[in-house]
Amino acid sequence: MRLTPKSAFGQTVMLIGVLLLINQIVSYISVTYYFIQPSYQQINSLLATQVKSVLANDLLVSNQESRTAYFNETQVRVFDESVARQNGLETAVYYGFMSSQVSDNINQLADVRISTESQANDENAPYTVWISLNRYPDTWISIPISGLNEANISPLTMYLLVIGILSVAGGWLFVRRMTRPLSALQKAAIAVGKGEHPVPLREQGSTEMIQVTRAFNRMNQGIKQLETDRNVMTAGISHDLRTPLTRIRLASEMLPEDQDWIKDGIVNDIEDMNAIIDQFIDYARYDTEEITQETDLNSIIADLVQARHLDEKHHIELKLNPIPVLPLRRIAMKRVIDNLIENAFKYGSDDIAISSFYNRHEKRVYCKVRDFGPGIPQNELDSVFMAFAQGDKARNSSGSGLGLAIIRRIVEAHNGEVSLRNHPQQGLVAEFSMPYSSVKS
Repeated sequence: MRLTPKSAFGQTVMLIGVLLLINQIVSYISVTYYFIQPSYQQINSLLATQVKSVLANDLLVSNQESRTAYFNETQVRVFDESVARQNGLETAVYYGFMSSQVSDNINQLADVRISTESQANDENAPYTVWISLNRYPDTWISIPISGLNEANISPLTMYLLVIGILSVAGGWLFVRRMTRPLSALQKAAIAVGKGEHPVPLREQGSTEMIQVTRAFNRMNQGIKQLETDRNVMTAGISHDLRTPLTRIRLASEMLPEDQDWIKDGIVNDIEDMNAIIDQFIDYARYDTEEITQETDLNSIIADLVQARHLDEKHHIELKLNPIPVLPLRRIAMKRVIDNLIENAFKYGSDDIAISSFYNRHEKRVYCKVRDFGPGIPQNELDSVFMAFAQGDKARNSSGSGLGLAIIRRIVEAHNGEVSLRNHPQQGLVAEFSMPYSSVKS
């Protein structure tokens, strides 16, 4: 289990937090050692002086009259244990470090306790310190002292806490400002990977970030220009090729009837070449300008299957389950499903099966097209999606090798995934899925 964050933002905030925590601990220890501890040492020295004064006046064994007179002069009382318990000793708390220091100062064991009973009614009232000596265990000295209020560490704790919160918040805002351009760059890079061309990013942040953003904007514009040039070139080539193909077809119509077999062969070759040219145009166009709209994928499948019913030798089995609507480029998605159906009939079998379903756990919509043909060798399943790849040698096929590449580009433009696999029983399964969680994006 990884405890440290992976992002630069999280790591920087964590580093600032750790450094501030160390700073807080060091500050707390320093303040305690250099300020609070000396204060308590002074208080303990004062208590020891008061005890010595009581011993010097022999009040621990004197009568009540002498003790009262001493109280009127110093506010220090001497009680027997029974009376002391009635005046707050019962609720007093024992302090070991104060007992040790007072004992060292008076050279005999002392029991030091502090009572906060006087604070219950008046916050400004002094604390009461109770001291009992080992030689006089049944006698207690009551000394009021206000110095303990000044040693209260609550304001220090609040001060350090506020400083820590402000420091972490300031560091968080600073790091967020630094990483915001990276987040925008990531989203733009993903868009470029889908074939889109986002508007130039705003150059902001540090000098290095500005340079990276500027380089990305130039790259984006360069890719856009290359695709524009490619589309123009592809359109020009297709136009230039179709013109002589049309002339060849017209010339073949003029062949005598006894050479119909030659004419049929020429016509079939021309149709194949036109289909290949159409695939080149589809691959170059990429359908990026089509607007997405909320669409039921099942309705697209049903429309395409209905159109295929005109072909009597082909049969399609449908297993369409209820699925949520998705934001789709309808024409592009029709091309995906139609190409998968065409491939299944052309390279697989005359009987195919199409199914769709929604996986609630993964929040993804799936569509599968299965044929019952020979399938594709396992080592060629991944490479057939590459442009111009020929992965159908085992199925005695020929073509431009762009059909599956077009399918993959369209599906990935919808944040989806597409794959091929051989069915355990027989045939090939073409499957694509798209996330439902991003439908509102």
